[in-house]
Amino acid sequence: MRRVAEKSLRTRALEALARREHSRAELARKLREHASDDEPLEPLLDDFQTRGWLSDARFAEQLVHARQSRYGSQKIAHELREQGVAETLVSATLDTLKATEVERARAVWDKKFGTPAADAKQRAQQMRFLQSRGFGLEVIYQIMNGRDAA
Repeated sequence: MRRVAEKSLRTRALEALARREHSRAELARKLREHASDDEPLEPLLDDFQTRGWLSDARFAEQLVHARQSRYGSQKIAHELREQGVAETLVSATLDTLKATEVERARAVWDKKFGTPAADAKQRAQQMRFLQSRGFGLEVIYQIMNGRDAA
């Protein structure tokens, strides 16, 4: 039997980045599983950042693009923080998302419900749904009271 050669960390990192963007912390977490004690991880990640192959800003932009039509800024910010994105980048992303928060919440609400709640129970259900999607209470109240720009 022929033995399959173990992939290097560099190869694993390139394959992961070829599939999709990763944050530095996320890629480090994935590679750490395969790293041996004599294989330093930080210089590899530094090299990838220097070459422009690894970028937290690009990762944040991609994640926001993929999630903004379904989720509110709070949920997206939480996900960015979980992936190890710097707080300054998360704040900048939040500023961008806040500008369209009401419109995005209205679109999510329209897709799921489309009609105003008939009673308090339905209203609470609709509000919980929007809150679970990461929209803030101020935005939710605007949608529920019909004071948005739709």
